[in-house]
Order: sequence, then structure tokens, then C-alpha cells
Amino acid sequence: MRIKNICCIGAGYVGGPTMAVIAQKCPKVKVTVVDINEKRIKQWNNPDVEKIPIYEPGLSEIVKEARGRNLFFSTDVDKAIDEADMIFISVNTPTKTYGIGKGMAADLRYIELCARQIAAVAKTDKIVIEKSTLPVRTAAALRDILDSTGNGVKYQILSNPEFLAEGTAVEDLKNPDRVLIGGEIETEEGREAVDALVNIYASWVPREKILTTNVWSSELSKLTANAFLAQRVSSINAMSELCEKTGADINEVSKAIGMDSRIGSKFLKASVGFGGSCFQKDILNLVYIARTFNLKEVADYWEQVILMNDHQKRRFAANMVQTMYNTVAGKKIAILGWAFKKDTNDTRESAAIYVADYLLNEQAEIVVYDPKVTEEQIYSDLDYLGSRSGDANRQAVTVVDSPYEACEGAHAIAVLTEWDEFKELDWQKLYDQMLKPAFLFDGRRLLESKSKKEIGFEFYAIGN
Repeated sequence: MRIKNICCIGAGYVGGPTMAVIAQKCPKVKVTVVDINEKRIKQWNNPDVEKIPIYEPGLSEIVKEARGRNLFFSTDVDKAIDEADMIFISVNTPTKTYGIGKGMAADLRYIELCARQIAAVAKTDKIVIEKSTLPVRTAAALRDILDSTGNGVKYQILSNPEFLAEGTAVEDLKNPDRVLIGGEIETEEGREAVDALVNIYASWVPREKILTTNVWSSELSKLTANAFLAQRVSSINAMSELCEKTGADINEVSKAIGMDSRIGSKFLKASVGFGGSCFQKDILNLVYIARTFNLKEVADYWEQVILMNDHQKRRFAANMVQTMYNTVAGKKIAILGWAFKKDTNDTRESAAIYVADYLLNEQAEIVVYDPKVTEEQIYSDLDYLGSRSGDANRQAVTVVDSPYEACEGAHAIAVLTEWDEFKELDWQKLYDQMLKPAFLFDGRRLLESKSKKEIGFEFYAIGN
């Protein structure tokens, strides 16, 4: 089965970069990324590739190379579906905010809408691929919808979850640890569909790194991977609080246990908490699935990972208030970093949002600097919480273009994203322009404490 045309529905953080790399590595395959969001597609087609909607190191160069050759961005969803041999579904699957499963279950309305649109448009056989992170057995629902049209079109449903880390997504796509493809490997048609996708990735990924499983194992593997990674973060963060009470240093503890080959060193960096689009959403989904099967102990176990993460954000903000003489009312606090991690402009579930919200509830005045996140996005994140009106957020929060401007006249600085540039700032200059005592709260264990204390900062870091 030779694939000539690929369509991806969804031009977001997964669909855009993934399709850009496929187009670069498979120049004879036409790749069309479609989205009903006209503004987003216009941004992807911006002649200035530095202004595409997603910031990832190396992504703009790939888009510049492939766009117009065999990579296209369009709002004509029906045309792309009609022409495609293979369709990736890469739309948002947020946590439900209504009805049964509210606050935990994945909202699959956009997945279902995609399936119905494919069923309505397709005239030839298609391979449909779940790229979004989905609950186990979602493929069965997709098949029910696609097979009920009665128009004679045959579909194969595959699961191909992404394992990208934002900030290194391009490198992860070019040199993945593994590519996982789930399909109906017990049937000839299913195996052919799986092989077709294997051949796409085999253009640049060694075959031994391409794993094939049944659909259900593939779907559950993605949720499990994110749950295990988030669990490590919450585990080390739990120990960071104990370190602060006992005089231990969490960095020294992390190094000691990370040298154990059974544990390893990755995801043992204590911080103000994990964020991003996947960890919390996927664990809540896992908790919901376990509860639907009456697996109470399993659900309670994984829910604790989320509870610990929420606690870490709250206690960091509460420690700021307590340290600053139990009040931040009317005090200017500079927040350095709004993205949930460095090298991305994604702010979903960023710890900075919740720390800022806590401080605003204490009537602080917030000034934010982030090198890649827009003013519009910062206000949108705060408005989404609904803690106060949009006007109130804009009165209490100022967004600036320079870290020095953010810190001028500030009572305190909170480092909430581990951008490399923050390590290279002129911290003496920052100290000189702040009110005294000048407080510095490092929520990412990014800064060296001794030199900051020598300058004169009242310095506090997670786990120390």
C-alpha cells in the first residue's frame, strides 16, 4: 500500500511539527495540514517563518524547506480528506468541563466530529490514525461511526500516539526513542495498514525502533507513559518539601538516587510543579477510566500525583507570602517566565498561571516577562481561570518586554520558567533597582544560590 497523500486534521502543537517533519523526510508524499481556525492556518502560511504559531527550536527551518513543495496548510478540510490516502486526527481532547466525568474524562466531541466529517466526505478507502491522546478503546467508537455510513468505503483505524517533549519536539521527531503503531494486526487488511504507516516512518527511523501492537495497547501506552513521567516529578517534589524541613538539599538527593541504574536521572528535577497539555489531562483521564471499571485503589493512586502537583504550586506561592512578612498586598512582584517549560511558547497548565492567581488573590501587583509568550496569551490564561474579571486582571497584571523592566522597583522576583537567558542576567543590576530587602524565589532550581546571596538577595529555592 503506497501512500501518496497525507492529511492531518489539526494544526496544533502535535499536528504541525509532526507533519512538517514527515514532509521533510518524505518529499514525494504530499502532506496537507487542515484546521477550521483560519487565524492559525494564516499564521502557518506566514511568509516570515519566524512568525508561525508554534515556537520549537528548528521548526521554522523545516517549515521553510518543505512548505509549498509538499507541505501545505489549508482550511479546506473536505478537499484534503477527499484526496488523502491516510488521515491523521490530531485535534484537541481537553478534560470535560460538563456532565458525566466532568473534571476528569477526556472530551471526545472534536474526535467524533472529525470521524463524522471523514465519513461524510470520503469516497475511497482510508487509513485513519489517532494521533491525539485518547482513552483506551476510542478506536472502537471511531470505527462504529465510520462503518455506519453504508457508502462502501472501507477504513482501517490505527493508533500512533506522540511521545514528544515540548521544547525538543523537532529532535524527538527526527530521532525518536520509539515509534508506536497500533492496529488490527490479526487481520491482513490491518497488517497492510500498519505496514503503510511503518514505511512512512522507516524513511528516517530505524526499523527496530518502530513498535507494532494491537490498538488498545497503543492507546493505553501513551497514557501510561505520561502518568509514569508525571509520577516521578511529583515524587521528587514531595521529597523537596521534606528537604526544606530537614536541611537536606533536593539537588544532592536527586543526584544520589539518579546514579542508581534502576532509577536513572531523568525527571528528577524538583520544581514548582509540572504543566503542559498532557500530564494532568492524561492522568485525570486514567483516573476516570479506572473508576469506570471500579478500580478504586488504582484511581486513588494516580490521582495523588495530581494532588501533589497542585500542592507544590500552592505551597510555593504561600511561602512567598509568608516570607514577605505575611502580606504581598500592594507589593510589586516580577514573574520571570510564563511558559510551562523553556523552549516553547505553550502555557497550558503552566505553574506560573496558578502562582500568579494565588498572589493576585492576595492583592499583589504582578509584572510578567517571558521571551516567547504574548501579552494576549498571558491575559487569556488568567481570564480562563475566572477568579476575577478580565478588567481586573489587566489592572493588576502588566506584561513587559524586558526582564529588567519587570524587576524595576519590585519587592520580589519569582523565576517560574527555566529559560536559559535567566541564568545570564545581570543579577547585580536587578538587585540594585529593586526595593530592599530584595526577595528572589527560584521555582525551577535554575540559579546558583551562593552568588545571589552574596549580591544581597533574600534567596529561596525549592527543596533547599
